[in-house]
Amino acid sequence: MTDEKLYELCEMYGARALQWRSKFIGLLPEVERRRLYLKKGFSDVFEFAAKLAGVSQKQAQRVLQLETKFADKPILKEALTSGEISANKLAKIASIATVENQEILFNQSKLLNCRSLETLARDVRHGNDLDESVAQDENRNGLFERKNDDKSVHVNTLAKIENLIKLNLADEVVAKLSELREKGIDVSELILEFLEKRENEIEERKAKIVLEQALKAKDKVVVTRHIPVEVRKVLVEEHGTKCAVSNCKKLAETMHHTARFALVKEHNPYFMAPLCIEHHEIAHAIDLRVQRKK
Repeated sequence: MTDEKLYELCEMYGARALQWRSKFIGLLPEVERRRLYLKKGFSDVFEFAAKLAGVSQKQAQRVLQLETKFADKPILKEALTSGEISANKLAKIASIATVENQEILFNQSKLLNCRSLETLARDVRHGNDLDESVAQDENRNGLFERKNDDKSVHVNTLAKIENLIKLNLADEVVAKLSELREKGIDVSELILEFLEKRENEIEERKAKIVLEQALKAKDKVVVTRHIPVEVRKVLVEEHGTKCAVSNCKKLAETMHHTARFALVKEHNPYFMAPLCIEHHEIAHAIDLRVQRKK
């Protein structure tokens, strides 16, 4: 037997083991209700789960708690008890599950891994609505919209010069701003002017890139999936190195096309944003759901 064949068998049996384990765990709430473990000589449902399938007490308790949590959410309850979705996944979204959003969460749980589901739940707890996060344009993938207006954030943050220290500005910068304030200069207005100038410059660069791409398209230049350097640079300058989703502090690891490349065949910086791995998976999972609805 070759190494590849051995690995193939391990992968296949491992996947099957996980599937059947999930189905076994899903049966535990019914086992508990019927007291089946007593009829078969076990002291409790936890001993039953441990001896028959090596399921820990913690895992058994989790599924029993989830079954209660999903009592009024039949879609999620069925997903749990049938073993269609693992208890580990469902536990990540249990805190945000409602009767209204259970179908959305069911679909997302089938598409996303545990880490991405955890990120999705955190986003919702921070005020991002599941439905509002789905873009309606058929060429767009869903991205969570920022809840705050950038300018108002700057105004509030810079209302007092002392708050600048919280921005981790260099001592030299704080000293110069303090000196300007002592001279009667409106530091907040000065910084806002700088920020607006920066935004205008970025806007001009993006418009120039779009124009250049349009000319290439007119000349029927083949566009590959490779993102041009100038597009990456302007997006990093606009969004920084962190994920573009509001409240996410993770490093961005991929440039996401909100206007799907497979359809539009372009790298338009107006419809791109840097995302962390989890939010990139969420965006594509949402897009799949939108396409299925259509």
